Amino acid sequence: MSRVRRMMRGLAAEERGDVPGWVLITLMTAGLVIIIWALAGPALSSVFQQAIERVTSF
Repeated sequence: MSRVRRMMRGLAAEERGDVPGWVLITLMTAGLVIIIWALAGPALSSVFQQAIERVTSF
């Protein structure tokens, strides 16, 4: 049983070291979404409004 515990502790230690990488990926993804939304938001809103007007004009 001691060998299994040592293996589990080793695996747990490896997993904890990657947290900053995931935090960085999350922040970068959020930044990209904000930038893309800021650039494409008005155009997408216009397309959506035109589509709604076409559907409701009947």
